[in-house]
Amino acid sequence: MLSSRSFFLAFCFIAPAAVLTIGGCNSSPAPPARDKGLIGAGSTFINPIMTHWIADFQSSRPGVEINYQSIGSGGGIQQLKKGLVDFGASDAALDDEQLKDMPSLVQIPESAGPVCITYNLPDLKSPLRLSPSVLAGIYLGTIKTWQDAEIRKDNPGASLPQTRVVVAHRSDGSGTTNIFTTYLAAVSPEWEKKVGRGLSVRWPVGVGGKGSEGVTGSVKQMQGAIGYVELSYATGNKLPVAEIRNAAGQWVAPTVAGATAAIDAFRDQLAQDIRTPVVNPPASAKDAYPISGLTYLLIPKQGNTPQKEEILKEFVQYIITTGQSAAEGLQYAKLPESLVSRADKLLGELQTSGPQQSSKNLQPSR
Repeated sequence: MLSSRSFFLAFCFIAPAAVLTIGGCNSSPAPPARDKGLIGAGSTFINPIMTHWIADFQSSRPGVEINYQSIGSGGGIQQLKKGLVDFGASDAALDDEQLKDMPSLVQIPESAGPVCITYNLPDLKSPLRLSPSVLAGIYLGTIKTWQDAEIRKDNPGASLPQTRVVVAHRSDGSGTTNIFTTYLAAVSPEWEKKVGRGLSVRWPVGVGGKGSEGVTGSVKQMQGAIGYVELSYATGNKLPVAEIRNAAGQWVAPTVAGATAAIDAFRDQLAQDIRTPVVNPPASAKDAYPISGLTYLLIPKQGNTPQKEEILKEFVQYIITTGQSAAEGLQYAKLPESLVSRADKLLGELQTSGPQQSSKNLQPSR
């Protein structure tokens, strides 16, 4: 079997037609016939690791087919709402009001990771540093050039260009956008008042790109550009990432360890509500990366057929147990044991017509 890292690199550069076998990157094709296997759709954030999970799970399940469409969290939620898919994936947990319009479902944490700020500044030799107020100012459009005094103050002696800042953002409904805008709203009262947070917002400035792939492409193509994507997309495309000043006053790069520290900082809140955002942890979390988020599987409590119910439950059990071993190699944070325990209890709420298998029997063979 390919290593996690090798698999990810292969995923990033295979032909588009091949990508659609497991999940499309830049399109929203009509879902395949639902009697052909499990169909999922949603978050681009988890697409690299979801691709690995599907291939690994299918390798030990002859005849099992799982298709995942990387169309953004908003698209996945809508597909699930219309009954077009068997499961959705979102980087934004649904609140009580949103759940009223959905089929009865459970939201199971599956993965976590940092949302990084990437940029195209070829002459910059050291990582760009961005304070919360500067990052909010860039996306509000009040900081317009890379020679702005506030940027230069955080980056003394850096070779910043005499060019305008080109802002890139998502154009589709996106859980990554929800994580990023939730962070901006937490650190900037002006952002909270003028823009707010959510899967989609009315951006004050910038150019939109579809999916994390679209934002990555925009940053790569335009000098002076800045955008927000998952760490795996930035590293896979050899783009630099900025250090962000956290609430403890530390300059922190986006890392798996930093995301784990952010989750740990909200342990008590997550025990009360699994949907708690983990952005902007308190100053006591000195090593936490402040723009981190959990992703969730959205699964109807009542499936389409008994056979598909059992397969989906096995797949989710694999994801929250054995599948977590692939997380760090693909630059995601493993779920802490406390969240694995919560996820396992939530999985028990799914209705299946056959006898439940033990967790031991749900581990893929090697």
